[in-house]
Amino acid sequence: MTAEELQSGYTFLLDKPLDWTSFQAVNKMKYKLKREFNLPKKFKIGHAGTLDPRATGLLIVCCGKFTKKIPEIQDAPKEYWTEIKIGVQTESYDTEKPEILQQDYSHVSEEQINEAVMKFLGEIDQTPPVFSAIKIDGQRAYNLARAGEEVEMKSRKTTILYIEDIKIDLPLVSFTVGCSKGTYIRSLAHDIGQELGVGAYLTQLRRTKIGDYKIEDATTQFLDNDFRFGNN
Repeated sequence: MTAEELQSGYTFLLDKPLDWTSFQAVNKMKYKLKREFNLPKKFKIGHAGTLDPRATGLLIVCCGKFTKKIPEIQDAPKEYWTEIKIGVQTESYDTEKPEILQQDYSHVSEEQINEAVMKFLGEIDQTPPVFSAIKIDGQRAYNLARAGEEVEMKSRKTTILYIEDIKIDLPLVSFTVGCSKGTYIRSLAHDIGQELGVGAYLTQLRRTKIGDYKIEDATTQFLDNDFRFGNN
């Protein structure tokens, strides 16, 4: 790898760790690359699709002229391994906020859970969580929500392409889901809970694919403090 190659266009596949923001991961990459390859201040780098801090998995980082590919990559279908907990909810629809609204789920059968999950296949109306990066009047929804302001989110069309490998170990339910751009798996978890009538929230989320890119080809080593690219 050389400075010329990076500026001509390069793609890194990162396995984003838990509690990192996508911005933090890209910033760390940018700092390392600029330091080790003596790149110009205006060196271009960006990620192709945000992952929430409480999610892990595939984050595609494009450098140089390949940043032009970001919109194309973002438009590709995504795949996630998902775990939800039924019988309880959180304000953020994930583990960022504490559990609330606990409900008895002892009457819920595995057959009902399977039916509820599979009901969301195809094109659906989905309301994004208030703790999301969507902009409202120029501000991120999560900033407004964390400041205690009331946030009204508009529903949108999205498509659940497939749901596979459903495993039930109550109160936890896990599955693999393929979906279109703009799908919020946190909202899917919440909606499944509403369908069951007992609530649910997302406990784990791992992005495993974006288009033809796979998590098996990703690495965390570029984010390690002691990692060097070996150009010196």
